[in-house]
Amino acid sequence: MSLSEDVRAELAAIEPKRECDRLAELSALFHTAGSVHLRGRGELDLHLDLTSNGIARRAYTLLRGFQVASEIRTYRRHAFDQATRYQLHVRGDENAYEVLFRAGVLSRQHAPLDRPPRRVVEKRCCRGAYLRGAILGAGSVTGPRAAHLEIRTASVDGAQAIADLAAREDVELRVHDRGRHAIAYAKAVETIADALALAGASDAALLLDERAVISAARSDANRLANADHANLVRASKAAGVQLAAIRSLEQAGRLDSLPDDVHELARLRLRYPYASLTELGERCRPPATKATVHRRLARVVEAAGLGDGSASSSSSPD
Repeated sequence: MSLSEDVRAELAAIEPKRECDRLAELSALFHTAGSVHLRGRGELDLHLDLTSNGIARRAYTLLRGFQVASEIRTYRRHAFDQATRYQLHVRGDENAYEVLFRAGVLSRQHAPLDRPPRRVVEKRCCRGAYLRGAILGAGSVTGPRAAHLEIRTASVDGAQAIADLAAREDVELRVHDRGRHAIAYAKAVETIADALALAGASDAALLLDERAVISAARSDANRLANADHANLVRASKAAGVQLAAIRSLEQAGRLDSLPDDVHELARLRLRYPYASLTELGERCRPPATKATVHRRLARVVEAAGLGDGSASSSSSPD
């Protein structure tokens, strides 16, 4: 299962106890996945278009709890993967209108609302329930690599409503207008985990955090391994330049003319071709620092006419 499916399955298994939470969740489902169809004479029907049978059953149960009749139908989407979709058909009647007004889906005049009234999401539990319904209705989650949480809405105002209620719980969601629809989204793993925890998907939030930690540790290990390899390559090249300079001076009979401290380092490099600058310094008498060894070997390379030695000799690691 994908992370999105895991999240939706976990959220769909939650049974809100309070009536205010059931209304808030129902509100979000209709705001993100609902549509209104006019029958004429001021009457209308409402549909919920949902991705899974579990979410459809969840919406059906919520409506039945308020004595609102509904019918689940299925159809196969023509575009993309031709996946099966689930539609919940709600026929408008006085009780349905009243429940959907209380949920902030319709106004008293039966006009659709883009965002829930403040009374619907006033409590913290209701804000969590609303976010849960929004994710169930039109949410998707990926991660931890290229982490992304996205909740689609029909309007910018609807996406902003989700971002506003999340912000009241210190969860920062951004809003983007895509023209035909809008989204409330987040890309940071920590923010996504906080949003999922607020919605009630604590297992998915923990899993996302765990995967992010493992991914970060693996990335750090790869980076350190690559850095160590690069350092070894540079050190090998530097030692090669130094050895070539020493042998050139030796063949020309100029090695013994170097100052004593420089001559000592040259002999040590010949004897220990794979030693680091620090190890060579420890063998000097008296011992020398890494910086001192670097300067003396640079003088050897320069004396041989192979350059100033700064780039090659400074590349040797501890």
